[in-house]
Amino acid sequence: MSDTPGQTKLRTMHPAMKFALEMGPLVVFFIANARAGIYVATAAFMIATFAALAMMWLLARKIAVMPLVSAAVVLVFGTLTLWLQDDHFIKMKPTIVNALFGLALLGGLALKKPLLPYILGDVFVLTDRGWRELTIRWGVFFIVMAVVNEIVWRSVSTDTWVAFKTFGYLPLTLVFAMAQVPLMTRHSAEPAAGADPKE
Repeated sequence: MSDTPGQTKLRTMHPAMKFALEMGPLVVFFIANARAGIYVATAAFMIATFAALAMMWLLARKIAVMPLVSAAVVLVFGTLTLWLQDDHFIKMKPTIVNALFGLALLGGLALKKPLLPYILGDVFVLTDRGWRELTIRWGVFFIVMAVVNEIVWRSVSTDTWVAFKTFGYLPLTLVFAMAQVPLMTRHSAEPAAGADPKE
């Protein structure tokens, strides 16, 4: 059967491509800063970020919430950085993004409206306790990363901060994500729909 007219068919993006699209703008930022300084790097980072979003859409026909929020903050703080010629704004961008994610996750949990199942529910199926524990861990992680970014950019040179943002933040996030695999395995649940209760 053919697809319903007007319906967009979702595709699966290879994890390596997803990683490349997430890492690409950071590498552009690092190289541009080394060659031309923080303001040229900021402009290049903004362009690369939205180019990566466009590629995500072309390859998967969808864009996850987190890259969208991050891109919106990049647009606002990158524009302020270039307009006011003040690199404090682009340096605070990771703080704002991480704080937003952390507060949203922990706040949603406190209001008994956890957000993580809506973000990852089409990829993982966990028990309620599993979602709760995973939400707490990620919420705390994002808050910690917001604090770490504030400490780093306020205490080291711009070049060192750019290096940390490029080669520190994403690897730390990947390591933390891998560390959550045992929890997700322990609290995995069978999909409710289409399951045969006798099996």
